[in-house]
Order: sequence, then structure tokens, then C-alpha cells
Amino acid sequence: MVALSGVNLRVERGEFVFLVGASGAGKSTLLKLLYREETATRGQILFNGRNLGRLHPSLVPHVRRKIGVVFQDCKLLPNKTALENVAFALEVTGASGREIRRRVPAVLELVGLSNRLRACPHELSSGEQQRVALARAIVNNPAAVIADEPTGNLDPDTAWGIVGLLDEINRRGRTVIMATHAQGIVNRLNRRVVALVEGRINRDDRQGGYGHGPF
Repeated sequence: MVALSGVNLRVERGEFVFLVGASGAGKSTLLKLLYREETATRGQILFNGRNLGRLHPSLVPHVRRKIGVVFQDCKLLPNKTALENVAFALEVTGASGREIRRRVPAVLELVGLSNRLRACPHELSSGEQQRVALARAIVNNPAAVIADEPTGNLDPDTAWGIVGLLDEINRRGRTVIMATHAQGIVNRLNRRVVALVEGRINRDDRQGGYGHGPF
């Protein structure tokens, strides 16, 4: 089964791109190609000029440090606090204890969780968990943030809070690519919209809305 076919997409540094389409259209597959969770059977995936498909496996972690990823289900470590979950992303890169103590509280303050540093995931609301996941994604100062349905499990008000943070992160210079079914969010922000239909790009609007495609 072919998940994507004939996709030709260029995202410039500092863009905010919504990736939309029906379930099964290929959104998650496309995102996985971007952070080398999957490899393309044909064609090229370039990030900062590097061909991810030809990247030696030992170099993949180094590239991923430049790409923050946020998932719908957060994927937090259940027995670690918010502080420890975010710190872990730095620990695996070999960051010093001093650097971790400086950067982790600062990024948790950015996402509005400076008063929840010692809380474990089960003590946090769904929105707070997603904020921790977002803090973890950006603590390494990545060039790009990829978000795969980050608001899918959230109520509308909480979802807007997460999107507001992604918007702020984008305004600070990071590229943001967000896959979503949230029509209201896409329509209101009026950013670039790339629509997938059956594994192909059906529409690419520089300032678009969700509801102009057949999905």
C-alpha cells in the first residue's frame, strides 16, 4: 500500500504550516518522514540541506535534536515529574547539569507551568500534559517543531492555548508544521494550509482555510 505519492513540498525557515486532510490521507506518514521515523521508498526528504533518507542511523539522533516533535498522546514518562520529563530531553544529548537547571525551568515558564514543576503526568490535566510535551519539544532550541494532532484530545479552550503557544514559538523564529482536524483553528489563524487527499497534495494555500478541499 502506498501512503504518499508524488508529494513535492518545500517549507521555508520560519513558516507556520497546517497539514490537513481526512484520516488516512497521509498526514502522519508525511510528518514521520520529516523526523526520520520512516524513510521514503522513492524521492528525497531534505532538512537543512541534508538528505534524511541517506543519513546513517548513528546520525539520526543528532538531526532530531533540531526537530521538536509533539504527539497527540503526549508520550510523557509516567513516573517522572514535569521538570524531569523536560530535563530528560537534554540529558540524552549530554547537556551539563548547569545547562539543564537553567533551561528547563525557563521553558516550563514559557508554556505556563512554572507552578507545576514537581507534578507527575497523572497529576496534570490533559492540557497541562500537552504543555509539558511542548516544553520538551522546544527545550533543545530546535529549528522546527512538528506537531501531530496536538489538540486532538483537548477541549476547545485548552486547544486554543496550545495553538497560541505554537504561534508564539513560530513568532520567535521556529518553523512549525502542525497536522490537525481542527477546522476552527485553521480557519482563524489563516496560515499556510497544505491539504492531502489519498496520499497526494490536493491544495497548497499560502493563507488558507480548512474547508476548501473535498475531504
